Amino acid sequence: MSSKFGCVLLGAPGSGKTTACNGLQQFFSLTKRDFAVINLDPANDGLPYKCDVDISELITLEDVMGEYNLGPNGGLIYCMEYLEKNLDWLLKRLDDVKDKYLVFDCPGQVELYTHNNAMRNILQVLEKHDFRLCIVHMVDAHLCTDPSKYISSLLLSLKTMLHLSQPHINVLSKIDLIQTYGKLQFNLDFYTEVQDLNYLLESLNEQNGATERFRKLNAAVCELVEEFGLVGYTTLCVEDKASVKRLVDQLDRANGYFGKEEEEGSMLWAIGSSNYLKYYEEIQDVQERYVGPDLEETSPE
Repeated sequence: MSSKFGCVLLGAPGSGKTTACNGLQQFFSLTKRDFAVINLDPANDGLPYKCDVDISELITLEDVMGEYNLGPNGGLIYCMEYLEKNLDWLLKRLDDVKDKYLVFDCPGQVELYTHNNAMRNILQVLEKHDFRLCIVHMVDAHLCTDPSKYISSLLLSLKTMLHLSQPHINVLSKIDLIQTYGKLQFNLDFYTEVQDLNYLLESLNEQNGATERFRKLNAAVCELVEEFGLVGYTTLCVEDKASVKRLVDQLDRANGYFGKEEEEGSMLWAIGSSNYLKYYEEIQDVQERYVGPDLEETSPE
């Protein structure tokens, strides 16, 4: 049995999953990678990209909400559990695109990746069928401008990694828009590498006027994230081909995908592998392009 490769795009609503999916589709078209897009979001209507497999062929959120009088959250959970019970349909549809690189666009309800077992079970079954997938967890980069939101995103990323137990890349999306939400307190590498979170505690406590008990809770949360030592972020600007290529390179390393001969012969692929674009792979260069050096404080040593 030959391995099938792909990535699974997750993230809260508005984190940029569908935009990233569209960007990957365009990038793979330019680099001549044969791919297929799989929409697993039953609430995703008006897709901006060509979809090869669509869960709406099996079930839709609108039908579930109408038939069972459920809200959108309960309806999404029902849809994913229904998909879990009907995985033969998904496996059959995936067999139609078995020789292509797969890009899965998933729902934005975070409970599906932190508490509910349906998505985890689906991924485990796919793994048993020799699908080598990598999770791409999208987090809106503007959360870095607010200490409490950044800590919350760390907890969400950590819980998702532990719950799904798959190869995993956390991404700060929309990095090109981060300046529109305010200045970062530290340099960008502080947030991507999740450096000493004690530096954020003072701002976190002052921001919320925390009592002594909440100060202890904030410290415990930061300590929890640091003790696991699992969470880190890469950055993504979908409009920047170098940024997309950097993400694709990380995906390929994570799931063991090797480019086919026609991909390696692509002109854009050759440019993307040059030293010129590698210059932008360093996070300091990403900061210069999208964040700027004018920060309130310097990054901690």
